[in-house]
Formats: sequence, C-alpha cells, structure tokens
Amino acid sequence: MKASGLLIAALMLTTIIASAQTKTVNPFGLVYKDAITKNSSGEVNIHSVTYKLNDIDISANIYTPVGYDPSKKYAAIVVAHPNGGIKEQTAGLYAQRLAESGYITIVADAAYQGASGGQPRHLDNPNFRVEDIRGMADYITQYAGVDATRLVVLGICGGGGYTLKAAQSDKRFKAVATLSMFNSGVVRRNGFQDSQVATIQERLKKASDARAQEAAGGKIIYAGVASVTDEEIAKTKTDLYREGYEYYYRTHAHPNSTFLYTMSSLLDLMTWDATTNIDLIDQPLLMIAGSKADTKYMTDHAFELATGTKEKEIFLIPEATHIQTYYVPEYVGQVMSKLTEFYSNHLNSKTITN
Repeated sequence: MKASGLLIAALMLTTIIASAQTKTVNPFGLVYKDAITKNSSGEVNIHSVTYKLNDIDISANIYTPVGYDPSKKYAAIVVAHPNGGIKEQTAGLYAQRLAESGYITIVADAAYQGASGGQPRHLDNPNFRVEDIRGMADYITQYAGVDATRLVVLGICGGGGYTLKAAQSDKRFKAVATLSMFNSGVVRRNGFQDSQVATIQERLKKASDARAQEAAGGKIIYAGVASVTDEEIAKTKTDLYREGYEYYYRTHAHPNSTFLYTMSSLLDLMTWDATTNIDLIDQPLLMIAGSKADTKYMTDHAFELATGTKEKEIFLIPEATHIQTYYVPEYVGQVMSKLTEFYSNHLNSKTITN
C-alpha cells in the first residue's frame, strides 16, 4: 500500500508539472501570467528591438503605456533581469506592470545570453552586465516620447547587484530600486551563504585552467546547471535553488534561459563585489526583499554600506521567499505598489504634454 501511495503521489506530481509546462504559446515568447498576447491601440504594447552595444547585437523589449503618444514625454524605467533569467520572464512581468502604471520600460537580454549576440555563449562577466544596463539607458533615452531627465532603474536578483554597481557612476538614473538583490561576485567567490569559502583557491584554479583551454582553442567548459530532475529539485535544501529550479525549468521555462555560465567567467566574478564603492550611490535607493528570502542577507549588507544617499529604504514582503517575488500575484502586487510610490515620489508627473 505504501509503495502504491508513493507511486500515485509521483504520478500526481508529474501531472502537475506537465500541466504547468503545457501553456498557450505566447506570440512574443513571454512566459509570465497575464502577459501581452497582442498589440492593440490604446493598450500597453510591446515592441521588440535590436541595437548594438560594443559591436554585439542586443535583443530587447520596450513596453509603452496605455494611450502612448510619441509627441508627449514619459518617464522611463530600465529593468535588469536575474542571473539565468531573460527578458521574457520576471523582468518582463515587472516591465509590463510598470508600463501599465504609465512608464515606458525597457528590458534586454544580457550580452552573450538569451537572444542577444556574443560568443562564447553564457559568458557571465559582471562588468559586461553593468554595461548592459548602461546600454539600455542609452537606447531608451533616445526612444520617442522618453524624457531623458526622468530615468530610473530596477534590478532583479543578479540584475539588482549589477544595478547597484551601475548606479554608482551613472547619474542618469534619478532613483534606484532592487528586488531580491543577489551579489553575484560574493556568491561565486564564497558560495551561497558562505558555504564554499574553503574551496576558493581550488575553484580559481579550475577557472584558470578553463581559460587556458579556451585560449588554446579547446572546448569551452561550463559551470552551473544545464538541467535538473524532479528528484534533484526535491532534494535541494535551499529555497533559492529549489524554487529557482522549479521556476526556470518547470513553471516558467524558456529555451533561452539557463543556469549555465562559462567556467572561465569565475575569473571575473570571483574578484567582483556589487558593494565595492556603493557609497557613491547618492540617488534615492529602495531595496525590496522577501522576509523569508534566504538571500536577504545580501540586501541587508548592501543597504548598510550604502551611506552616500540621504534617502534609502528597505521594504520587506511578509512571508515571501526570493523566487516567490518573481511571480506570486499577492507579492508582485505589493512590490508594484511600493515601486510606483517610490518612483512617483522622485519623479515629476509621468506624462508631460509638449
């Protein structure tokens, strides 16, 4: 009987996962709930664009608000996606929701990732990720209807860490917000929750060897996770990675999204830190995290070090974990309420008629 019960439970789990993956194909490739399925006059619309950044083709989506009129002027928001994420997932969800609040928003796949160009694939250089944010700012401030003097930024997960770095020097951003911030350099160096401090030198050696192999024309070595079984997901102890696997490989899977990155990327990642020089941020700063997020320690640390701004706030989403802030309607609603309040407090009215 026990074996039969386990078999039934396993079959039910398989059915639930299959059901989650069986979705109507979105014409724009969007995988989040209530995503735009067509562009209609008088509604929020999505515009796929491609532009060059350091000779690499960048694939981006721009969302325009209800009643968008290029002869008027709108505040704009740059949205930076999570590590392993792409523009069609949670970054796109928040870009769309912010456009519904009256902003013009842009979200782009990082260079070497997603639908953007660049070789080798899945290169994860933190300096390039910061440049991606600046590149989005370059493009959106030239877009019809955008008031370049009213530009703000939102970074999610790893994109949050890169946003903190970009805002240290790029003062085009008048206000800075992060959601579930993840400091990629610290985690790649020390391990998640400092679990790999003892193996730093060993991992640096592997990264160095991988770089040498690439330079010699050899096969590119990848770190990270290419795929994961249901059993492996169930055995993952940390909420971040267990729920992350479910999000990226099951409920919100997209073929352009992957947890892979080149092993040689660690040479740059492991010597990088989002909080170095964070006191250079003098813009208003909002950092949002789930109260139960096992990544919250990174938000707390960055917030403490951000001493250069006179206006900063941590906003906690009660009971939420890191990944749950990506898609759970109740939590997304709370994030949106806080973001729109924050941005409106630091920008003039969203639309100005010429």
